[in-house]
Amino acid sequence: MNMKDFISYADFVSLGNASFGFLSIVMVMSGNLILAAKFMLIAVIFDSLDGWVARHTKGVDEFGFGKNIDSLADVISFGVAPGMLLYSACVTYSIPYINILVSLLIVICGILRLARFNVLADLTANSSGDKFVGLPIPSTALILGSFYISGIFQMDLALVMMMVVSLFMISTVEYPKFKGALVVAVGSILIVSTCLPQNILSIIAYFPAKILFVLAVTYLLAVPVMDLYANLRRSGPNVR
Repeated sequence: MNMKDFISYADFVSLGNASFGFLSIVMVMSGNLILAAKFMLIAVIFDSLDGWVARHTKGVDEFGFGKNIDSLADVISFGVAPGMLLYSACVTYSIPYINILVSLLIVICGILRLARFNVLADLTANSSGDKFVGLPIPSTALILGSFYISGIFQMDLALVMMMVVSLFMISTVEYPKFKGALVVAVGSILIVSTCLPQNILSIIAYFPAKILFVLAVTYLLAVPVMDLYANLRRSGPNVR
């Protein structure tokens, strides 16, 4: 029953994820949406590091404690925080309540996606080790956070895009996993560059945020488009 019998070093990283997700929500409530978006992106770094820390500290999640902490942290940072940011950023949108509905959709689909992920993780015989079933939930923070900071934010596009993101989270599209220290390092550097104060980045005019946004949207759309193309080729007539 003692907490030290359950918690590991990787769990502290997951708590860092949850902490920045909570701070993002606080910043939304304070009206500082730029800082809220940056805190969401920093939470992504912590989320990408917890597995790496677990492997390198040889942590064994015997009771599923770490898996539950990771999922609960993700709900805060990549479900509630993006929902709050989208709600506040689109509060003046011309169609009443649409910002509330899309924000709620992010939270609901995020919870469903994480619950399915945990079930599939237990069914090791039926799960693929190199792919995610459905869009990974940190994509909500990567796409919305970078879009808001990029300087090209538009409410109508953000609402449509986050609806698509939410639906792809609960889809059966298999997204590839990007593993390895190099991927984590490059992604972290790009996120940190995006989160630097604007007076440092003024010469390149939000360039890191734009690059991060383009990469995240490419990941979102490229996989289902390629799957659709492959299915069309398989189902098409065999013309010689």
